[in-house]
Amino acid sequence: MNSGAGGGSGGGCAGAAARSRGGSPGGDGFAPSALGTREHWDAVYERELQTFQEYGDTGEIWFGEESMNRLIRWMQKREIPLDASVLDIGTGNGVFLVELAKFGFSNITGIDYSPSAIQLSGSIIEKEGLSNIKLKVEDFLHLSTELSGFHICVDKGTFDAISLNPDSAIEKRKQYVKSLSRVLNVKGFFLITSCNWTKEELLNEFSEGFELLEELPTPTFSFGGRSGNSVTALVFQKT
Repeated sequence: MNSGAGGGSGGGCAGAAARSRGGSPGGDGFAPSALGTREHWDAVYERELQTFQEYGDTGEIWFGEESMNRLIRWMQKREIPLDASVLDIGTGNGVFLVELAKFGFSNITGIDYSPSAIQLSGSIIEKEGLSNIKLKVEDFLHLSTELSGFHICVDKGTFDAISLNPDSAIEKRKQYVKSLSRVLNVKGFFLITSCNWTKEELLNEFSEGFELLEELPTPTFSFGGRSGNSVTALVFQKT
């Protein structure tokens, strides 16, 4: 979907402006948006695939390069084995997979529901000369049975986009948590980066079957004399 790249600005962020604290008709504080639809992301990655084929441009890094480094630093600090199975949920252009592979991780899989995204990430991975990365066209809300047994699942913006789906977003978020429980091993780690959800809100969304392990430091911003974090990055562990 959109953890690798996408049509956002300033490092990519799926619909931060769509958040309405006053609440939406769905009752979850989000205004429905095209950013929550498959049609939008198919169009985005068809364009990016064409751009890559013509100019060799890999596209935008979702949440910026620092977001990838932050996750890899955490994996390094936790001494995650290099053969641990890692799933990138909504891999987009696959740039995070490339970084993992360059770091030495050897059992990594990227999924996306957009065939154009998987084609794009496959082209980028091939250009980088990497062969130990698995790619699959998969809708995380409707998974095939063979996708399971991961030690680490990573989400950079996919849960954000699902939250903006105009059709039953609340139900889709619940299904996301069920899918996550299915693919992640017990005691496995879930690393989520979001620009639509606060720490407290994410704790609530993933309260069933997951516990917060730690919050990762993210850049802060100041506006009108108040400081805050535009991005939330959390590590959960499956209980």
